[in-house]
Amino acid sequence: MKRTLLSFVLLLAALAVRAQKQYVREQQTWLGVFNQTRFSQHWGTWTDLHLRLHDHFVQAKFQTVTRLGLTYYLTDDVRLTGGYAYVHHFPDGARTIGQAEHRPWQQVQWFSRFPQARLMQWVRLEERFRRHIVGNERTAEFDFNWRTRYNLALFLPLTRRRFEPGSWQVLLNNELMVNFGKEVRYNYFDQNRAFAGVVFQVSRQAQLQAGYMHLFQQLPAGSTYRNQHTIRVFYFHNLNFRPTAATPPATPLNPSGT
Repeated sequence: MKRTLLSFVLLLAALAVRAQKQYVREQQTWLGVFNQTRFSQHWGTWTDLHLRLHDHFVQAKFQTVTRLGLTYYLTDDVRLTGGYAYVHHFPDGARTIGQAEHRPWQQVQWFSRFPQARLMQWVRLEERFRRHIVGNERTAEFDFNWRTRYNLALFLPLTRRRFEPGSWQVLLNNELMVNFGKEVRYNYFDQNRAFAGVVFQVSRQAQLQAGYMHLFQQLPAGSTYRNQHTIRVFYFHNLNFRPTAATPPATPLNPSGT
């Protein structure tokens, strides 16, 4: 009898906790252009630009991202990058004004190449400075927290030409993000992005990706979660100015976005 009563109390507690959670359901479209330019054996640049739309996928602007970086190539397949990103958050919900975010970032990225697959991984650290808004008024202060991200992307060929120009691939991609810092209280887990789509190898220097991404995010209040269905279309382009090196096939810079 005691066990039954205890189980009943625990069930009620679990239902009460679940009832306190709120879920924000969204539909978004993410468009992105990426460039990786290599100038020498060890040095290159990173650029990516994003436009994100929401409200039934395309009816309103949600966010823009401009990210720049300087890359050091330890080898062709292991790269260190550091840079700066500017993020603009358009008015959303109760916030009727835009919010600016400054985001220095550092990253290690590595590739694994197999006869029937390509695997890309990176670990990124971000320092996020977001303009503090009180009563829909911008202040001179910034909220700050750290965020670490782990990204894994698996490319599987669909055609006999594998990764050559004109070929098609399947892309499976997942990225996990975790917050930390003294201003983070309720959402150490930030978000997870799971993506499945196709890749068309436009040329040895370029590829086009398109597919579906599910984003699940815990918002700063801790009890509110974003459940987001996303159409994602990214274009990648590589340039190689090394005088004696052949340009390798295009490889993704950042298959998950922000």
